[in-house]
Formats: sequence, C-alpha cells, structure tokens
Amino acid sequence: MTINGQWLPQWQPLVDAFEANFAMGEEGAGLALVHRGELVVNIWAGQRSNKAAGLVDQPWQDDTLVNIFSAGKGLVALCILQLVAEGKLQLDASVAHYWPEFAQAGKAEISVRQVMSHRAGLSAFHQHIGNEQIFDWAQMTNALALEHSWWEPGSAQGYSPFIYGWILGELVRRVSGYASFNTYFQARVAEPLGICCHFGVPDEQLDKIADTGPLKRPLGAAPASTGADSVMLGKIMKADPRGVTNRAFSNPISLMTATNSQEWRRAQIPAAGAHANASALARIYGALANGDSLLADATLPLCWAEQTFTQDQVLGLPLRFSHGFMLSQHDRPDCRYGRGARAFGHPGAGGCIGFADPDYQLGFGYVTQRMGQSLLIDERAVRLIDSAYHLLEQ
Repeated sequence: MTINGQWLPQWQPLVDAFEANFAMGEEGAGLALVHRGELVVNIWAGQRSNKAAGLVDQPWQDDTLVNIFSAGKGLVALCILQLVAEGKLQLDASVAHYWPEFAQAGKAEISVRQVMSHRAGLSAFHQHIGNEQIFDWAQMTNALALEHSWWEPGSAQGYSPFIYGWILGELVRRVSGYASFNTYFQARVAEPLGICCHFGVPDEQLDKIADTGPLKRPLGAAPASTGADSVMLGKIMKADPRGVTNRAFSNPISLMTATNSQEWRRAQIPAAGAHANASALARIYGALANGDSLLADATLPLCWAEQTFTQDQVLGLPLRFSHGFMLSQHDRPDCRYGRGARAFGHPGAGGCIGFADPDYQLGFGYVTQRMGQSLLIDERAVRLIDSAYHLLEQ
C-alpha cells in the first residue's frame, strides 16, 4: 500500500498505523493532524469509486471528498456559535424568536441551547416525510414548523440524527443575512481556512466524491468491538417500529438509502450531508484547538462546556454533549475525543471523525469510504487516535 501526502518524520508511527488499517479492510481514506497551528500530517491512500460519475477504482487523492455524515454536526454548531459570539443569536432565546413559524405545535419555548444539546425532543418526524422531500430545504423547514416534540423539551436527552441540522441551518440562514446555510459556511469557515468542505456539493466537484459502502473485512478477521454498534441500534429500532429511534433513521428511508445519489450530494442536509476531506476537518478543529480567529476567545469554552450527560433516548447509551459537540467519556475508547479535559468533536456514521483538543493544541481529521459498525468512534479511528497521543506524550 502506497501512502501519499506529507508528514513530519516524528509522525511516522502514525503513518504506519494508518497503513495497517488497510490490512483490516480499509480501501480508501485520508488522515490529517494540525498541531500547534501546523499541518503536521496530511496523508491519503487507496482507491475510490463514484458510480454516478462513471468512475471505478480511481486513486484516492488529496482533494477526494467523502460524505462525513454526522461529523458535520460539529461544523453546524461552529456556525451557530459564531453568530452567538456576534450577538446575532442568544442560546437561551427561543428558536421561535428568530423563526416565528416554529412556535406551532407546542414548540414556542424550545431554546437554541436545547436544540444544540439534543434536549428539545425533536429527534424524529411524527408525520410521514417523502423520500424526495429531504432534498428540498423549504419543504423540510415547513415540515419542521408543524412538528411536535416527542417529550417535554428539556426533560430528556435524545440524539437528533437529521432534524438538528435543518433547525440550526435555518437559524443560520435567517439571522446571518446569507442566502443559505452553505453560503454562510463557505464565506465564514471554508474560504478563510482555504479548505474544501460543502453542505451541498457544487456540480463541478461532484466527480471528486468517493462512494461510501460497508467495511469489508479480510477473510477470517473478527470484528473488534469498541462499544455500541449498528446491531444494537437495529435491535432498538425493531423493538418499536413506531418509536422515536426507528423514525429518526427511517422516516423517510431515503435518509439511509440515498446517500450515494447525486440528489443527496447536491442537497443541503446539514446534520448528515457534509462532504469533506481529512485536511478540512483537521484545519477547522486545529483552528479551534489553537484559539485562532475562527471563534472568539470568550465563546470558545462553549465548545466543551457540558450541557447534558445521561442515557440517550434515541441511541440507547450514555452520551455527553456541549453545544453541538460530543464530549469524551474517558473510560470508553469509542467515545474518547482526545485525552485533554477540554477535547470536543463529533463522529460520523461508519467512521469519519473530527475533533479538537485544546490541551494538546491538536486538530484531528479522518475520513473513510468504508463504513464500520460502530455508532460512535470506529475502531480504525481509535487506533489512529491512540497512536497520535502516544507520540504526543513521549
């Protein structure tokens, strides 16, 4: 396996760990680290296909994009916190204060903070959502205005796989003056950092995307369990076909089945549809870890300020959240975002992850096209994270 890219010599053991993942089923992936403001590792390897573009087994490149799924939630949170820092949003103000139609169906008092910390009870749609509807911003925000909570807002924590992004994205659109969420993100995050990351990929970059698919393990290789997995989630969904967990992921089913389609790639689905490479994630989180100008110093602690830590009503396991970011549980490798007390980040379905560790001045980004079964941090990423910290702590 040829590892492409650049890295400082002292990071060679991490590069070796990245290469070792390919013996465990990795087929195409990228890894990047920013340490003390410097991009110290930016590597990629393997192949990718893009059936919609007629591409099969093409070399993975530095600019290859992949759907990072929920790893994009942290980037959505960053946009909200930027607007909080500018006084355009207040965390304890109601969402309806900025979006009056949202007040329908008993949602008038739901706060921005509750949505960011997954305590709004808006984890899934009760109403039927059509498969094509998810690609239309206006249809989704109109549906959200009519939706009601699954429980009393603030009384419980329930991860919101998709709705989270449309609510917060609409807030960004309404208060920022930009035409869309992605327009804001490009102007305020992507362009200042010189990165390639899109919530709605432009047509001229669609052929750079890698299709995603399940991780295929070598013959005889047993899966390594690092914690909660998709099998556990499937059992929760089957146990209550009309319950919040089932509907969160399968209403509509296109949320699960359309992710390699051109329609998905072009659409703005902020909670699950971001497309990026590893260096984009590392640069964003590296900027946050090093106190750069991406977010005002006074607002930065909101990234790691715990808002909730309890049994999650959707995923069925304990989770810690700050304002849109997951926080570490240091006794669980699948939920350990760095080793510093202030580390924060977000994983994506199947393996992608980005996180910041201000105590180590580290920004970490890993993307993959092969989706493992972990609900949180995939075993491949766990090995890379452990290797990185072993080097940092020498």
